[in-house]
Amino acid sequence: MKTPLITLLLTALLGVIFSASAAETKPAAAPAKAEPKEKKMEKIILASGCFWCGEAVLERIKGIESAVAGYTGGKTKNPTYEDICGGDTGHAECLLVEFDANVVTLDKVLEVFWHMHDPTTLNRQGPDSGTQYRSGIFYFNDAQKKTAEASKAAHAKDYKDPIVTEITAAGEFYKAEEYHQNYFENHFTAGTGNARYCRAIIWPKLKKLGLEKKEELEADK
Repeated sequence: MKTPLITLLLTALLGVIFSASAAETKPAAAPAKAEPKEKKMEKIILASGCFWCGEAVLERIKGIESAVAGYTGGKTKNPTYEDICGGDTGHAECLLVEFDANVVTLDKVLEVFWHMHDPTTLNRQGPDSGTQYRSGIFYFNDAQKKTAEASKAAHAKDYKDPIVTEITAAGEFYKAEEYHQNYFENHFTAGTGNARYCRAIIWPKLKKLGLEKKEELEADK
C-alpha cells in the first residue's frame, strides 16, 4: 500500500523543523585562539646623559624587555664608575636596550629617546657635564643606522638648536656596577640620600612623559 503524498510531505517538514531546532541548541564552537607571535629580539645602545634616568623611562615602554646600565664608546677597558666620572675614558654612560621588534619598532624606541633628554646640548644634560654625558645612538647593523639617521632628521624640527647626538657603530659594552641597575626602583621609596635624586630628577621626568606607573604602555602612546 502506497504512503499518501501528504504524509510524506509532513514527515519531511517535521524533519526539517527538528534539524533546525537541534542546530539552534547546539553550542557555538569556541573561536580558535590566536597563536602568540614569536619574539623578534633586537638590541641597540643609547646614551642620553645619566643612565639612571634613561633606564627608568625605557623599562616602562611596552616591548622593551631590558635596559642595562653601562659604558661604551671609549678607550678604557673594563672601566669603573669612578673612571667614568673622571671624564677622560672616552666612554659615555649608556643603556643596552633589548626590545621585541614585533611589539615596538626601533623607530618608536628612538621617538622615546628623543623626548627623554635634550639632544641639542653637547656633552651635557642639565647639571651633568662631560663627554660621559653625551647623547649617542650606537647601532649594530646598517638597517639600524639608517633608521637612526632618518629619525634624527625627522625630529630636528622639534628643537630650535641643532641635534648633536652622535650616531656610530656599537663597540664594546661594559655593564655598570650592580648598584647602578634598577636604580630608580631600588631608591625611590628608600629612606636614603639617593632617593632625593630620584624624586628631584627622575620622578618629574616620568610624570612629564606620562610614565608614573610601572606598567607597560602601548607602544604608540
